[in-house]
Amino acid sequence: MISGILEKLRAALTKDKTYPDSSPHTHWLQVILVTSLGVTALLWGVRELKWLQPWELKAYDQMLRSRPVEPLDPRILLVEITQEDLEGRQWPLPDAKINQLLAKLESYQPSVIGLHFNRANQQDLAENLQSQEKVISTCLFSSIDRLEIPPPLNFSEDNLGFKDLIPDYESDQIIRRSLLFAHSQDHKCKTPFSFAARLAINYLEKLGFSLDFPDQYNFSIGKTHFSTLKANSGSYKRLDAAGYQILLNYRHTERLAQKVTLTQVLNNQLDPNLVKDKLVIIGTTASSVNPGLSTPYSAAPNQPSRTPPVLIHAQIASQILSTVLDERPLIWYWSEGWEILWLGGWAIIGSIIGWRARHPLLLLVVGGASLAGLVIICTVVFFQAGWIPVIPPAIGLILSGLSTMIYTTYQNQQQTKVILLQIEQQQEAIAQLNILLEDTKTTAINDLHIHSTSTPIIPEKRTGDLLLGGRYQISKILGSGGFGRTYIAKDTQRPGNPICVVKQLMPARRDTKFLEVARRLFNTEAEILELLGKHRQIPELLAYFEDNQEFYLIQEYISGHTLNEELSPVQVVQNESFVIDMLKGVLEVLVFVHEHRIIHRDIKPTNIIRCSEDNRLVLIDFGAVKLMQPQNSEETELATVAIGTRGYAPPEQFAGHPRLSSDIYALGIIAIQAMTGIPPHELKPDPDTGNIMWRQTAEVSDELAEILDKMVRYYFSDRYQTAAEVMQDLNRLTNSTYATSYGVSSIIKS
Repeated sequence: MISGILEKLRAALTKDKTYPDSSPHTHWLQVILVTSLGVTALLWGVRELKWLQPWELKAYDQMLRSRPVEPLDPRILLVEITQEDLEGRQWPLPDAKINQLLAKLESYQPSVIGLHFNRANQQDLAENLQSQEKVISTCLFSSIDRLEIPPPLNFSEDNLGFKDLIPDYESDQIIRRSLLFAHSQDHKCKTPFSFAARLAINYLEKLGFSLDFPDQYNFSIGKTHFSTLKANSGSYKRLDAAGYQILLNYRHTERLAQKVTLTQVLNNQLDPNLVKDKLVIIGTTASSVNPGLSTPYSAAPNQPSRTPPVLIHAQIASQILSTVLDERPLIWYWSEGWEILWLGGWAIIGSIIGWRARHPLLLLVVGGASLAGLVIICTVVFFQAGWIPVIPPAIGLILSGLSTMIYTTYQNQQQTKVILLQIEQQQEAIAQLNILLEDTKTTAINDLHIHSTSTPIIPEKRTGDLLLGGRYQISKILGSGGFGRTYIAKDTQRPGNPICVVKQLMPARRDTKFLEVARRLFNTEAEILELLGKHRQIPELLAYFEDNQEFYLIQEYISGHTLNEELSPVQVVQNESFVIDMLKGVLEVLVFVHEHRIIHRDIKPTNIIRCSEDNRLVLIDFGAVKLMQPQNSEETELATVAIGTRGYAPPEQFAGHPRLSSDIYALGIIAIQAMTGIPPHELKPDPDTGNIMWRQTAEVSDELAEILDKMVRYYFSDRYQTAAEVMQDLNRLTNSTYATSYGVSSIIKS
C-alpha cells in the first residue's frame, strides 16, 4: 500500500486522481466474503479428510447424553442373565434349562421372544413350545477377527437374526449406528435381518404392519419411511454404508425397559402382566461372558464404560417400535449443500465479528457469546432429533474472526504508516511555508490583498456553466472563506449525476517555490483524506486534481444539517440523552481517526453534520490545507503554527502542539455548550486551575459531569488520552442502573 501511494505522489501532479469505485462498504464486504469463503473451503477440505470427524462424533455423543430422559418403553421386557444368576450355574446354560425358561415365558403369552445368545449346537431349541414361531434366535457373520457362528440347527431363516454390531472403527469403537438388513451370501448365517430388526418387525406384523423396500437405500414399515445412511450422511465422511443402516436413537441406558432376572423367572417371581403381549428379550449382562461395547453413554458420569450387546439390540428394537407406533422421530441430518451453507454462514458471522471487534478482548467476549449461541442452537435442534454440525462452524467462527481481525489490524497498521509518512511530508511542507511567509511577510500581505480582488474564484452567476475536470458541473456555492470556496456540483460521468462537494483551494501566493510546496501539502492531504474517507462517518474522497494553479477536492455530499443548528439559538439547552448520543456518535469516528494517529484539530458544531438519511453524525473538514491561505498578518502568524477555532481548541493546540486529547477537549466543549446553552468563548475558567467552570449553569448528573470535566481539563495530561476511553466510560454510564432510571425520567421531561 505504501509503495502504491508513493507511486501516486511521483505521478504527474496535474493528473485527475479519481476513485469512483472505492466504496468503503464494498471493501469491508469483500474482506468478509473472501475471508469466510476461504475459511469455509479450508474447513470443508479438512472435513473431507475426516480430520474433524472424531470431534464431531464426540459432540454428537454429548448432545445425545444431554437430552431429557424418556419414559420406559412399555412394549419390551428384558430378561437379564446377570453375574449373580450364573453363580452356581454353568455357562452356556444347559439345553433343558433354556427350554424350561422359554416354556415358562410362553405360558405368560408374550408376543415375541428373542434369545440373544449362541445356541448353534442345540438341536431341540424351543421344541417343547406350542408356538415355536414366537422365538427368534441368533447367528453371527464372520469377520477379520472372529469366526462365523451358525444358527441353531432346528431354526428356520424366518426365526433368525444376525447379532452383528458395527462400531465406528476409524474413530473410537463406539456403537452409533445400527445395521438392520444385510446380504448373507456365502454365510451359514443366511438371514438378511438383524436380531433387533427381526424382533421389531415380527412384533409389528402381528399388529398389521408390513415391511417394504421401495429402493436399495430406503425401507418402510406401514406408512413410516426409514432413510438409511449414505457415505457422507451427517458428519460422517466416506462411511462404509453397506446394507441398511440408521443412526441409533438411544434412550437413556437406565430408562430403556422393564427388567427381570433369570432367577426371578425360574422361581416364579414374575408378574405375568409384564410378559403378556410384550416383546421379551433374553440375554446375558454378565461381564464374565461378554465385556460389552462402548456407546455414547460410556463417557457419562455414573455410567458403566461398557454396555452388554443384548441391551444395544434392545435399544435398536425399541427405536423401530417407537418410530412406527409413537412417531418418535429418527435422527435426521442435512444434505452436504445445506451443511456448506451452514458452515459458510457461521464463517461470515465470525468475519463480521472480527471486522467490528478490532480488539482481542472484545473478540473473545463477542466470539464466546456467538459460540455459546451456536452450541445452544445445535443442542435445541438435536432435542428435536436433528443432527447439524457444531465443530466445523465453531472452528469457522473462530478462524474467520481471528483472520479478519488480523487482516484489518495489519491494514490499519499499513494505513497508519502511510498516514504518518504523509504527516511527515505535511510537516516538511508547513516548515517550508513558514520560512517563505516569514522571509517575505510584507510581500505576502500585499499578495493577499491582490489575491482577494484578482484571484479567479468562480463567479456565482457562472456556476451552472462551468464543468471542472471535464465532469463536475457546479450547481451553487455552498460556502466561502479565506481558503477559497465550497460548491455543490453534479458528477456528469456517473449514472444519475450524483451530487458531490467541490472544495476550491487557493494558495496565498503564486510564485513557483510557494506553489511547489503548496502542491506537496495538497497532495499529501488528499492521500490522508482518501484513507480516512473509508469510514461511514467521514465523507469519502472521490477525486482531487489541480487546474490552472488551483487545487480541487471532490468529496461525498452529505445531505443534512450541521450540529450548530441544533445548538442555536443561544441559550437552547439539550438534555442528557441528547448529549450522550451526540458524544457517542462523534466518538465513534474519533476512535477510528485516532487509531491512525490523526488529530482533526478543528472539532466544532459547524464541522459535524447530522445526516438526514439515517441520523448519523458525520465529521467533516479535515485538513492542514487551511495552512495555505492566511488572510492577514495576525492569522498568518497563527496559521503557521496552529489550526483550530477559539473556544473549542485547547491551549496546547494554539501553542502549536496539538495532541489526540485536543480533539477530546473540543468535543467536551461542544457537550458543555449543549448542556448549558452558553457559547464556548463565554465560559469562564477557574483562575487557579484553568479548568472551565460550568456545572452551576446546567442540570446534569454527577456521573456525566465527571466525564465532561475530564474531557476539558486545562492540562492535556489530566484529560482522557484516547477517544476509546471516553466511549468506555459513557457505555458504563448508560449501562448502569442509575443511567437507565435517569434516562427514562429525562426523556419524559423532554
